[in-house]
Amino acid sequence: MEISDTQKKWDAIYQKADEGEYAAVRVLQENRHLLPTSGTALELACGMAANAIFLAKHGLTTTAWDISEVVIERLRASPAVAGLGMTFEARDIVRQPPPPASFDVIVVSYFLDRSLIPHIRRALKPGGLICYQTFTQTYVNEGGPRTSDFRLADNELLQLFGGYQVLVYREEGRVGDTEQGHRDEALIVAQKPTSGEVE
Repeated sequence: MEISDTQKKWDAIYQKADEGEYAAVRVLQENRHLLPTSGTALELACGMAANAIFLAKHGLTTTAWDISEVVIERLRASPAVAGLGMTFEARDIVRQPPPPASFDVIVVSYFLDRSLIPHIRRALKPGGLICYQTFTQTYVNEGGPRTSDFRLADNELLQLFGGYQVLVYREEGRVGDTEQGHRDEALIVAQKPTSGEVE
């Protein structure tokens, strides 16, 4: 099978990535009390899988997917995941999104492809949680993708997960003292309804 340019790009990045310890994103660390203590979890576009490792240590049966074969092979061989019973897969998540009603928790960080959102919504089981954190188009500091295609518009996460119960939302833009707070990004924890009316 031919390797895509996107996979080549990320393979090259992860060939050079440090083995160091990576921290889970803020949306997980600050809201771990909202996570179920059992069930299934998925990290999409996992990179070095810090979020997936966090979920597995929390007691969830955790799967991590990334387009890079290199990072998946590195993760499978990593002592950091030994004994956690995690599943790793090299997968183009846009072409092969998760199947419907398959996960209790889905985490996405620093990745945005709007075409994937309906699949993420369907992949959550009723009552499941989405934990999402990524860059915004209204930002204070440099960093992250240059194109607005890969950055959220104001309040866009609320719209993308409309119909869900919003448990946590944070997006501060340029309001007030921009030297403080959570700038440049938006984050959400939202719960899918238990009824089948909303995907």
